[in-house]
Amino acid sequence: MQTVVLGTSGTTPQDVIDVARHGARVELSPEAVEALAAARDIVDALAAKPEPVYGVSTGFGALATRHIGHELRAQLQRNIVRSHAAGMGPRVEREVVRALMFLRLKTVASGHTGVRPEVAQTMADVLNAGITPVVHEYGSLGCSGDLAPLSHCALALMGEGDAEGPDGVVKPAGELLAAAGIAPVELKEKEGLALLNGTDGMLGMLIMALADLDTLYKSADITAALSLEALLGTEKVLEPELHAIRPHPGQAASAANMLAVLKGSGLTGHALAGEAPRVQDAYSVRCAPQVAGAGRDTMAHARLVAERELAAAVDNPVVLPDGTVRSNGNFHGAPVAYVLDFLAIAAADLGSIAERRTDRLLDKNRSHGLPPFLAEDAGVDSGLMIAQYTQAALVSEMKRLAVPASADSIPSSAMQEDHVSMGWSAARKLRTAIGNLNRIIAVELYAATRGVELREGLTPAPASRAAIAALRAAGVEGPGPDRFLAPDLAAADAFVREGKLLAAVEPVTGPLA
Repeated sequence: MQTVVLGTSGTTPQDVIDVARHGARVELSPEAVEALAAARDIVDALAAKPEPVYGVSTGFGALATRHIGHELRAQLQRNIVRSHAAGMGPRVEREVVRALMFLRLKTVASGHTGVRPEVAQTMADVLNAGITPVVHEYGSLGCSGDLAPLSHCALALMGEGDAEGPDGVVKPAGELLAAAGIAPVELKEKEGLALLNGTDGMLGMLIMALADLDTLYKSADITAALSLEALLGTEKVLEPELHAIRPHPGQAASAANMLAVLKGSGLTGHALAGEAPRVQDAYSVRCAPQVAGAGRDTMAHARLVAERELAAAVDNPVVLPDGTVRSNGNFHGAPVAYVLDFLAIAAADLGSIAERRTDRLLDKNRSHGLPPFLAEDAGVDSGLMIAQYTQAALVSEMKRLAVPASADSIPSSAMQEDHVSMGWSAARKLRTAIGNLNRIIAVELYAATRGVELREGLTPAPASRAAIAALRAAGVEGPGPDRFLAPDLAAADAFVREGKLLAAVEPVTGPLA
């Protein structure tokens, strides 16, 4: 099994994916253990002084004015975890919780939080044991961190609350820790606060969203090319010199991908008998690289934000190298929330243009000779009519999900925390949007491959033939009379989501950008 070693300088997106989705083990480097111990010494020294220090010897949030004596400080740290573990609603996905835990450990390992090395080691042990705390959908405002989600994780470290074991069964966390030979932690000064004061949930979901969107944008370039081919469109608008004069990198990459898929096609530019050769295709076909390219450039900006966050230590207060413990506002999720919302907008537009191409394939007045709804016997057969309805419903929901969460602040904590990011909410709706986008692209793939196959006597591009063959081998049937359509659409959805479309095409085209 792969192992990810955490030092003091952050981590990488791939490390997050490996831990969250593939169960990679986590180890603390000697450098991290040393930094943890040094920061803890600073906290212990401050805790021994009579002067109040936020998070060490005071209450929290609007209650920070109360000085807490030594005899109550362990209870203070336990209480913040228990009281903040106030999430409600459905459980969030296991991969999200693992990303959340790993990223909090990443910040702890930086040596800026004052958490003891043994607490950090317990966090790694819980991840490595496959124990996943139960975290709920609602409870984070994305400021002062993802408080409730992280609190549920910290609660499990204390041996309280519920968690999912490596077998997928939910049990009391104390039982799971005991079975794994892990002793529950006894929190000391500042540690409770440090375990729940970060933007780790929204960041983890951003990193996984970027990985999923990377596959989806490449897949969308393929389905756009297949639609262009099925519609007998012209590939000349994809030539690099046209995109060089509007130098957006994403646009050039999408156009190059489509051109690579269409190389060797006998359908592009073909004119039907009695039909004049087309100089221009409809916007949904002709402007595919511009729309998909803008989304790619949005992803590039979001990736930059994610990489900066991965190098950050998000906590309040923080332990600085000069030995001071300072309050700050770095827990505010605005940088992450904005790009999460931005990605939802880009994804909605990509879904919208894909649906327009699908609709064009099904309309006999705009499909340049294809049968109505790609049906075998139109009238007796309805073909893909309702597949487009499903796709349109998904697009409409994506438009609703594109409404920014980060524009909606709401005050909390007796107006002490009077502006929040709503980054967790932005991340949750983006995950839903990505699932919808995958289904939308799957419907376009289903329609476009059928359209290509219905062009009898014309030879598709080699990459198109490879995509069609792989899709049919996956159990998704081609043209023919009406049949129960939902299983075919579900199989096409899985085909795209699992990267099988890319896997079929790239041996022909080379790696797509």
